[in-house]
Amino acid sequence: GREHFPGEVHAFSPAFREEDVQELLSLCDHIVLNTPAQVRRYAPLCRQAGVSVGLRVNPECSTQEGHAIYDPCAPASRLGTTIANFDEDVLPLLDGLHFHTLCEQDADALETTVHAFREKFGRYAARMRWLNLGGGHHITRDGYDRDRLIRIVRGLREEYGTDVYLEPGEAVVLNAGTLHAHVLETMHNGIDIAVLDVSAACHMPDVLEMPYRPPLQGSGKPQEKAFTYRLGGPTCLAGDIISDYSFDRPLQEGDELVLEDMALYTMVKTNTFNGMPLPAIRLRHADGSMETLRSFGYEDFKSRL
Repeated sequence: GREHFPGEVHAFSPAFREEDVQELLSLCDHIVLNTPAQVRRYAPLCRQAGVSVGLRVNPECSTQEGHAIYDPCAPASRLGTTIANFDEDVLPLLDGLHFHTLCEQDADALETTVHAFREKFGRYAARMRWLNLGGGHHITRDGYDRDRLIRIVRGLREEYGTDVYLEPGEAVVLNAGTLHAHVLETMHNGIDIAVLDVSAACHMPDVLEMPYRPPLQGSGKPQEKAFTYRLGGPTCLAGDIISDYSFDRPLQEGDELVLEDMALYTMVKTNTFNGMPLPAIRLRHADGSMETLRSFGYEDFKSRL
């Protein structure tokens, strides 16, 4: 953030070590802490360095459906302070309040969450310099209700007299980026299987964690087209499965398959399990030409051990 991008840098963690906070003080404009105890411990250091201090709160308002792994308001969540655990004694140490509860959602979910936030924490909001509504806003998706988002943000600014931050992450790269895979082998074991040179476990772990089925150019749902295959990676993990897809013709060794909407998380979450190589990062220019920005080899693998 500080090294490559202009503007403010914000940092959050459910818990910090003091040496990490000391390092972040020279890199961040805002540090958001997770509990009143962390605020009491680290806010004085932040204030001394001129860094704005926030507290993450948990409005206890789940709007997720079917993806508990991405729900910070799930029961027993470690993310954010509930109203029952809020300590008014730390208010003089705070500049802002932060919540992050959404994942790939529309403005109606944000509106529901803001209502819950007002009920629980609204009496403190007017004492803040800023409110941070976190990420998970699918602002660039077709059909997203941006007019409603504008009304929500303006309403908060007018009601509390604070600055309002949004942190859209996926929306910035929605439908961008492709991962190019190649068929190494096909086989049959009850169903047709294609082993690729990319791995769900290594290159797109959200496929297994969420789980979700990434879009694949030229393919259909299972049985939709003439030939259905289960696509898997070459690692030893039995569950290294991307998903089932159908195709107009049988897959053959060497066929290129292009997985779409891959820009988010695919670089920061990759790993070299089983010695799997990391994909090269390439840029396609407007004229169609390709530029390799970064490639990886054995030394990169060795340096991570």
